[in-house]
Amino acid sequence: MKFVSCRQDWVADPCDVLVVALDDEWARRPEFQMIDRASSGWFARVMHSGEVSTKPNKVSVLIAPTGVPASVLAVVGTGSKSSTSCNTYFRAAGAAMRALASKQRDILRFVGFGNSPLETRAAICGAMVGAQGQDLFKSEKTTFAPATIQWVGANDAQIRAGEIIGESVNLARHMTNQPPNLMYPQTFADRATEVAKDAGFSIEVWDKERLEQERCGSLLAVARGSVREPRLLIFRYQGSPPDSEPLALVGKGVTFDSGGYSLKPTDGMLTMKCDMAGAANVLAIFNAIAKLKVRRNIIGVVGLVENLVSGDAFKLGDVLTARSGKTIEIHNTDAEGRLVLADCLNVALQENPTQIIDFATLTGACVVALGTDVAGLMSNNTQLQGDVQSFTEKCGELTWPLPMHSFYGEQIAGKVADIKNVGEGRWGGAITAAKFLEEFVQGRPWVHLDIAGPAFMDSPKPWCDAGGTGFLVRSFAEWLLA
Repeated sequence: MKFVSCRQDWVADPCDVLVVALDDEWARRPEFQMIDRASSGWFARVMHSGEVSTKPNKVSVLIAPTGVPASVLAVVGTGSKSSTSCNTYFRAAGAAMRALASKQRDILRFVGFGNSPLETRAAICGAMVGAQGQDLFKSEKTTFAPATIQWVGANDAQIRAGEIIGESVNLARHMTNQPPNLMYPQTFADRATEVAKDAGFSIEVWDKERLEQERCGSLLAVARGSVREPRLLIFRYQGSPPDSEPLALVGKGVTFDSGGYSLKPTDGMLTMKCDMAGAANVLAIFNAIAKLKVRRNIIGVVGLVENLVSGDAFKLGDVLTARSGKTIEIHNTDAEGRLVLADCLNVALQENPTQIIDFATLTGACVVALGTDVAGLMSNNTQLQGDVQSFTEKCGELTWPLPMHSFYGEQIAGKVADIKNVGEGRWGGAITAAKFLEEFVQGRPWVHLDIAGPAFMDSPKPWCDAGGTGFLVRSFAEWLLA
């Protein structure tokens, strides 16, 4: 799929499908007026018929439009003009692409998607998301990316940036959608090495022997139940002078989570290939920032394990020693992601970052609290928390802060060791998990993003197939680019 800028007379130039975004005030839109003139009033009659909806993400496919040299005219709604945003155009472009990707097409031309560079990049990203499904292993494909997408109203630089961000979101989605027999610590590391070489950032891979040398006892304990050895990856991107202190991004990479001896039920285990979505996000963000040539130094750390059951698996009542030296009582082996992140956060600290942000499908409690469309946002720094929430909201990928009062930390106080890996009972589970992580950041400005809800969809949306979503990759690529 190739994106190109369309500067010529887009109404008169032939294409397979002309895709136009229209809001509720469609009659005032210059795109409508140009098509209507070309069609000698046919388009106005169609719109006045009431058969074409401008509700958000509704796609109307009109065959053999009059006066337009395209086989199909597709109209996608964006709703109220006063409420359009970059997320409006991301979803509209994705919905249009999903509706048209059921068959192979040559040239699609998009017009009317966005009023600013940020909105344009979001729409291009949305079109790329809509063109990729989860049918990775089907004999008969159900989603087909067009050969060429022509974009009206964007220059080459905007198109290239949108492509890079869309490619990065789809990278995270593709990796999250891989089945656990194909995506495990070593294969993740292999793919990350390929991405790093292509994008232009460095990667360091710690194998089991190196993890033991580094005393990563918390991460290693989770990995003990699997025959597949763990890995820890360190990404480094230098966009500023070497003496500039970096931002650190940390990701949870549990490539499959059975729950260990605190075994999940079948329904809860079925989608646990997605428990590495945080690690996939970090890799995808690095792909974006390196190709966008972001002017910042950034460190990435991801911990990769399988959490399985065996005669050597870690057990309830075990006491672990994390890399930081802190000891941890195990009260639930299904609270394993925080154990992996504990050592990853400590590794990140050795790079002396100014700020740390972690991504993790950490708790079902966060999904109970916020649903499947909003990520939990927890922090020890109000300024950083506000910055992250503001920019993710601007991009339409919603995060919401949860309280981090000190008394939540009392729930993870250990009786045998320094801390335990779960709180008291079921209540406030997302927060007590964050308080556990806070024990390992040594007071450094830090944000924890619990993406358990929005990182994976059981059912498709109009703009995106079911499966991995790459949630927050777009927001962080834009935030670091800004």
